[in-house]
Amino acid sequence: MNGALSWPFLRLYLVVLCYFSANAILNVLIPLQGKEWGASNTVIGLVMGAYLFTTMFFRPWAGQIIQKHGPTRILRIILILNGLALALYAVSGLWGYLAARMLQGVATAFFSMAMQIGIMDALPEKDRSQGISLYSLFSYIPGILGPLLAVGIWQGGMDSFGYVMIGLAVMTGLFGFTAKLETDEGNPQEEGEGKGRRMLSSFTQLVENPFLLKCSVLMLGSSIIFGAITTFIPLYALQLERGSAGVFLMLQAATVVLARFTLRKSIPSDGRWHAPFVMGTMLLLALSSLSISFSQTFGSVLFYGGAVGIGMAQALIYPTLTTYLSFVLPKMERNVLLGLFIATADLGVSLGGVVMGPLADFSSYSFMYGMCGILGGVMILFSFKQTRETKQEIFM
Repeated sequence: MNGALSWPFLRLYLVVLCYFSANAILNVLIPLQGKEWGASNTVIGLVMGAYLFTTMFFRPWAGQIIQKHGPTRILRIILILNGLALALYAVSGLWGYLAARMLQGVATAFFSMAMQIGIMDALPEKDRSQGISLYSLFSYIPGILGPLLAVGIWQGGMDSFGYVMIGLAVMTGLFGFTAKLETDEGNPQEEGEGKGRRMLSSFTQLVENPFLLKCSVLMLGSSIIFGAITTFIPLYALQLERGSAGVFLMLQAATVVLARFTLRKSIPSDGRWHAPFVMGTMLLLALSSLSISFSQTFGSVLFYGGAVGIGMAQALIYPTLTTYLSFVLPKMERNVLLGLFIATADLGVSLGGVVMGPLADFSSYSFMYGMCGILGGVMILFSFKQTRETKQEIFM
């Protein structure tokens, strides 16, 4: 096999698989164990949200540091940091989990950038999209079985939790330290100060660039819903007669993987804003959130149907907005601005735990997911508004 399916790249995908397996387990275990320890939804949301909030904060600097020192060197340092974070879970309580989540956030900011930059630089242009698609696929695969394993660990009394975390840290390190990203090992003579100023100035584009602003708002709103699903579904499922967080998250992840393959050619790729497609995806997200909200009254069929709908929306929203931005953003600033767009996705998932936690404490999980459905409805209207403005800006 050649290109993106050659053995050196398959080994990198295995590193990705091992790395994100820990998170697939932690996304279920932390809320369940936190509630067992008497933590409020606000505290659980804070602990869960700390991960991607930290990732968002460090991601803009990761690309600059990786370009200077090379992805292979950075990858090996990050694997050590990730191992320390996973070991901390094994020996600490809830606030230790918070520190571990923050360490994981730093590690993930550099890990994802190092892997993607390394894959893009090492592959010829004709194979790059396939390499990035496989990276994304292997990052989602752990979400299919990880939640079921997490529920089994929790029901077994958490005795095996520490061993599983340390085992995943060791496996990830073994695969990662023997992997090499065949690319330029950095450009240490790049003027970091000037580059840093240019990067900081690009933050103003979040407000000044209408395409980036509007896509970022849509991504932020959608990600808040995704974050609320990830954080509180393990606890909400306990209130349903036939609800299983493991089955829900497995269905969601499996739908994302299948939809990414079967619907990949349906995603618009012509640089135009396709209102019906975007609005339909947002409608699916809103209806799925409402379905989850009403499942406490009308049963688990709506609960699991919502899982499939959320997975479908998750598979479509990110690549649709990213592809559109790749056409309309200025070429000289495209990579940095896309990085800022990705950071809004990280922020949204974090806010899904931090903001929706107090709302669930004040009311209920069902009410909170109903508010997510209303937020999805607002995104439908915003999609239509953006369509009209974008057409004027691009084609007039």
